[in-house]
Amino acid sequence: MIVVGLTGGIGSGKSTVSRLLARRGAAVVDADAIVHELQRAGAPMLDELVARFGAEIIRDDGSLDRARLAEIAFADDDAVKDLNAIVHPAVRAELAIRVLAHAGTNDVVVLDVPLVTGKRPDHTSALVVVDTPVDVAIERLVSQRGMTEADARARLDKQISREERLELADRVIDNSGDVASLERQVDDIWAWMHTLHPVDAPARDGSPPDGSAAG
Repeated sequence: MIVVGLTGGIGSGKSTVSRLLARRGAAVVDADAIVHELQRAGAPMLDELVARFGAEIIRDDGSLDRARLAEIAFADDDAVKDLNAIVHPAVRAELAIRVLAHAGTNDVVVLDVPLVTGKRPDHTSALVVVDTPVDVAIERLVSQRGMTEADARARLDKQISREERLELADRVIDNSGDVASLERQVDDIWAWMHTLHPVDAPARDGSPPDGSAAG
């Protein structure tokens, strides 16, 4: 199998690129989707989050209020560390299980993950970064996700910088243009992925890359 990391800052359009690659045949392993599964109502991780951040992060129907969790966690560096300590180990382990499902195949596995450190994902053939100027990302977060500009900037400030991501990239997708431009770039990246060398499968204890925090 060929395993390629796909990352980008919040508001970059990484999820859009992930969907386009899936349409072309990629086996996408989505860290954000895994986070949502692990934080569903009744899941052990949800109990840990409540113990650390309080019952106010739970909606009346018992589900996680992600916006409230993010508001609390991303306002304080220690809280971010605590959130990561709860979420990341479980997400890494689940990522490893899902990548292992493709071991021994010719699949192109795309690991759709945020980077929380300036370190390339382990067990990957290459890393693709979806890049967008900061002002464009903020505008998207405000207009599409309903964040305030201050909240959007706070979320961006808690991630590694745009420059750090670009330094780690084998290939970059510029998502500051129109849909046609993005489609052309994804076609090119998809063809390039098939030229990469296969990698060894990760261990089941969760060696692949860092997972998402609040989603």
